[in-house]
Amino acid sequence: MLYPQPPASDDKSRLIREHMYMADILVGRMMTQVPAFMNRDDMKSAAMVGLIDAANKFDATKNIQFKTFAEHRIRGAILDEMRKLDWFSRTLRDKYTKISRAISDLENRLGRDPDDYEVAEELELSLDEYQSQLAQVSHLGCVSLHETLDHSEEGATFLDQLETTNPFHAPGHRLEAEELTRVIAEVLESLNEKERQVISLLYYEELTQKEIAEVMGLSEGRVSQLHSQALIKLKNKVRNQITPY
Repeated sequence: MLYPQPPASDDKSRLIREHMYMADILVGRMMTQVPAFMNRDDMKSAAMVGLIDAANKFDATKNIQFKTFAEHRIRGAILDEMRKLDWFSRTLRDKYTKISRAISDLENRLGRDPDDYEVAEELELSLDEYQSQLAQVSHLGCVSLHETLDHSEEGATFLDQLETTNPFHAPGHRLEAEELTRVIAEVLESLNEKERQVISLLYYEELTQKEIAEVMGLSEGRVSQLHSQALIKLKNKVRNQITPY
């Protein structure tokens, strides 16, 4: 819905009523990507704050659909709520950064994706210690996936692009997409088979980690590790190949 001018009070109320379904949809899609202690009610409250904020700040003179504008505001509100809860510590941030740098450095030196053993050795950790840290930082990767690539309110996020570059279900879309989509499609294809499968089942099929573990015959902990490692690789490679526009 586009308005010829910023909506009046009645129009704002109508925008909110007509798009409340989006809050439910986005909460449902993000449920598998937030800490366990953040429940659906917490997310729904934050989503409604985002929707109301979108209705108040929407300016149709910019020729942006309200649905697009509201989606980014709702996502942002949910992520802001997570940050307010301070569910990740400085220690976890440091671990995430070290893992990310180790993977990036190894990729540059080896000219390929490093395996778990190589990353663990680079970090001077045992394999078990490295995989444990991957599980610990998994939600930090999720937040990064929702961040906009160009740091604007309407900018595309990693998740937006993942949703249009499903390597299993929609290969044809890659041929019609912009450069960013092409790059992310290539990055997805560079992941190992298990990492791609976890990304597909989590973001495209919207399964829980428990359900993914059952499908893949792995433990939930291993699924979490694969998920975290895949997101770190995605972020590193896309940041290296794309200049924000």
